[in-house]
Amino acid sequence: MNKYLRQLFTAVVALFVILGLSSTIIMAVRANALNNDPRNARSLYHQLGAYRGAILASDGTVMAKSEPVNDAFKYLRTYSNGPLYAPVTGFFSINQTADRGLEASRSMLLNGEADSLIWQRAKAMLTGTTNQGASIETSIDPKLQQVAYDQLGTRDGAAVAIEVNTGRILAMVSTPSYDPNKLATHDTKAASQAYNELSAGQNSPLINRATSQLYPPGSTFKTIVASAALETGDYQTDTKIPAGASYTLPGTATQLPNAEAQADGVNGQISLQEAVAWSSNTAFAQLGVKLGASKVSDMATKLGFGSTITIDGTESTGTPMTATASTFPSDPTDDKLALASIGQGDTTATPLQMAMVAQAIANNGKLMQPTLVDRVRAADLTVLSQTKPQTMANAFSKDSADKLTTMMESVVSEANPQLAIDGIKVAAKTGTAQIGTDNSAIDGWVIGFAPADDPQIAVAVLVHNTDVYGSLVAGPIMRAMMQEALQQ
Repeated sequence: MNKYLRQLFTAVVALFVILGLSSTIIMAVRANALNNDPRNARSLYHQLGAYRGAILASDGTVMAKSEPVNDAFKYLRTYSNGPLYAPVTGFFSINQTADRGLEASRSMLLNGEADSLIWQRAKAMLTGTTNQGASIETSIDPKLQQVAYDQLGTRDGAAVAIEVNTGRILAMVSTPSYDPNKLATHDTKAASQAYNELSAGQNSPLINRATSQLYPPGSTFKTIVASAALETGDYQTDTKIPAGASYTLPGTATQLPNAEAQADGVNGQISLQEAVAWSSNTAFAQLGVKLGASKVSDMATKLGFGSTITIDGTESTGTPMTATASTFPSDPTDDKLALASIGQGDTTATPLQMAMVAQAIANNGKLMQPTLVDRVRAADLTVLSQTKPQTMANAFSKDSADKLTTMMESVVSEANPQLAIDGIKVAAKTGTAQIGTDNSAIDGWVIGFAPADDPQIAVAVLVHNTDVYGSLVAGPIMRAMMQEALQQ
């Protein structure tokens, strides 16, 4: 009898051990995986039933908030002027995990589950009140955002504005955009249909063109080649460099021309400043080859090329918002280096990256970490975190930055007077990148900053797949954004 009792006791103990282990695995080891499993209805009800914090613009304008509703999910996420702010907010959906924008990068704070909110959760539990997520206060200027959005209109493109001394992103627009409200609906069928329609194809409006799409930057990249040349100490603004009406790419029979006769120079020579002002392809292709791939690549790397750029968030707050790494070719042959040096060939960049280039020039060569969030507040308005400016790199000297500024001012004063603003000095570089089959279309670019003698705002604008020079299609958008920012 004792033998059978011992066996039964052993079996019961074993079962309890198995139960304990399985519970531990479910509650600890696999907790995150199970919580994130889209089949987990309980997790879904928990997330949608929580009071998610608001996302605010810099002046307090509400971009996203949770409103009480009479259904099983208790709260509905709503977006005011959704398409305007979609690249910033992202979306929170009943059947799609938040994977972009601040809804993703600050998800744990917004839903109240972050470690920094543990006392808020305890207080809510003790008082029997609803646990509320933190609010996210961004650096976005609503008026500037609206101007950029209106100016881009129905075109495929992006615009980014950065505060020069801090790296704060003041505007980030991507068009065509989408309405996050269509994805936030509690009608699962409608939400799925909306997502399927929005995510289809390579031109999906869900793609943030400012951060997640790469384009040939065209002649805006010449600012990087010019900075590499200045940093050698062998070049000044008046240094004469080879130019000419056309240039044969090394080792090929391909002729590279200029778009303007002024870019040809005189007797095959042009000053560095005039080469920037008139965007001389022949001059910069030869300058890039003369400098060598290493020097140009090193400068591009200092300015952020080759690395994914984190804009907001960490793994502890959600899924970080990042910008795709811009590219410059590795060990190119001289013909490819020549093309890469004028922003064509294998050189690609995001609009955010090129806005950062303009910001660094405006900031005496100091590249700042781009940020979207100014501060995070708990439901009781206590500040949980506040963003401080951080330097990413000292890309080049103040002397080089001053010379680049002078050259970029001449882009406006000499070649593109339509970009001038009364009473304000503007520094800019336009770009017209050839794309498509047989170079049949254009990516129109402009980067710049103002006032050139006391820089406050740096801007990059891209209009994709157009048939107009960057100065004419992107230039007016930059000008309008600068006027709005500087009149406030």
